[in-house]
Amino acid sequence: MNTEPKKILIVEDDFNFGSILKDYLALNDYDVTLAKNGIEGFQKFKKDTFDLCILDVMMPYKDGFSLAKEIREKNEEVPLVFLTAKNLKDDVLRGFKLGADDYLTKPFDSEVLLAKIKAIINRKNIVNIPETDTFEFTVGKFSYNSKLRYLNIASQEPLKLSPKENQLLRLLVLHVNDLLPREVALNKIWRDDNYFTSRSMDVYIAKLRKYLKADSNVEILNIHGEGFRLVVNS
Repeated sequence: MNTEPKKILIVEDDFNFGSILKDYLALNDYDVTLAKNGIEGFQKFKKDTFDLCILDVMMPYKDGFSLAKEIREKNEEVPLVFLTAKNLKDDVLRGFKLGADDYLTKPFDSEVLLAKIKAIINRKNIVNIPETDTFEFTVGKFSYNSKLRYLNIASQEPLKLSPKENQLLRLLVLHVNDLLPREVALNKIWRDDNYFTSRSMDVYIAKLRKYLKADSNVEILNIHGEGFRLVVNS
């Protein structure tokens, strides 16, 4: 299971502010790299792989927009969040034209930034869910056909899954022995992430657990605060 913290690059010329922001995100389980200007920021970006970049707009030597352009030439997909001390429409539009995922005006609520980071990374996870044309799977002693929605184990009648049971099981199978983040499943299947959809998903997880009991080597684990793992023991 991939439990490594998500990597964030902060490029901020105000060292005190940047350090506080770095420490705050680190306390929330992110692996944070801090650069003091755009030149240093691009050097550090080239040396590592980041899940998200936070770029101050107004910086000496190389501003955030110039840095974003260079980052986009190297990586078209890494999420970008701009920070600025002014809320000018032209700057906001320029940022989004460069592929910004969000924009925050200083001063901002650190919890709002944290929520935005989580949402952006979750959206990226959803986009990066492995796609495959395969619809026939072997899960322990089960044979599973996601196209026909049949789950079958020897000597028993095939079980016809409901559409949501099928969608959820397919995501779990595609992440077999790895983490399926709760937010990814909710947004992918229910198109929403709130209390009610979360409780609904828990009901479907319970149903799938009941179906899979026929093979003691297959189980769905709840990873507290994170999501679920479909574990298949050999």
